[in-house]
Amino acid sequence: MRIVAFMTVEPDRFPRVKAPLQHRGDPMATTAKTKAQKTAARAAVSKSKPAPKGAPQNAIDLLVADHREVDEYFTAYEELTSDSDKKALAQKICLALKVHTEIEEELFYPAARNKTGDDDLLDEAVVEHMGAKNLIAEIEAMQPGQPLYDAKVKVLGEQVRHHVEEEEEELFPEVRETNMDLDAIGAKLAARKIELIALLAPATTA
Repeated sequence: MRIVAFMTVEPDRFPRVKAPLQHRGDPMATTAKTKAQKTAARAAVSKSKPAPKGAPQNAIDLLVADHREVDEYFTAYEELTSDSDKKALAQKICLALKVHTEIEEELFYPAARNKTGDDDLLDEAVVEHMGAKNLIAEIEAMQPGQPLYDAKVKVLGEQVRHHVEEEEEELFPEVRETNMDLDAIGAKLAARKIELIALLAPATTA
């Protein structure tokens, strides 16, 4: 009699971002699907376990933690009905994104560009940041209840999730394949993040 052993696989700690659905009849569906499978596979291989408590947080772990935090903010925003609650959470979203984009552009992207040489991918990331910053400025200049306020927060969330997907499935795996000192960059990111929160928080919570 054959004995079949079953292995229990622990679910991912965080929900995965779903890849865009391919329309039937799309002649590029097979190619796109193959590319998506390859990038997803690279991302899965490259993902590391969270650093032990008290250990230095490497750059990618820190950035991924930021991604999860702001994603939770966007999800929570969808359930809010009070204008005051929406305003408070929108401010948190805007602050988190301004700090995150700044530390990436100041510290992580230059190092990643130097090590990977992937100028196209990093140029796209910077342009996506520019689009997010424009929406952030518009949201900060508005009040909940005004026309398009909720729509702008929602669209910002969609843009950010697309950007996160590209970083985590393409850029971060490329970086992990290099000899970049992720712990050293992570320490710089963490320090600069603290500085920026202290600098920007009063303006966004006033």
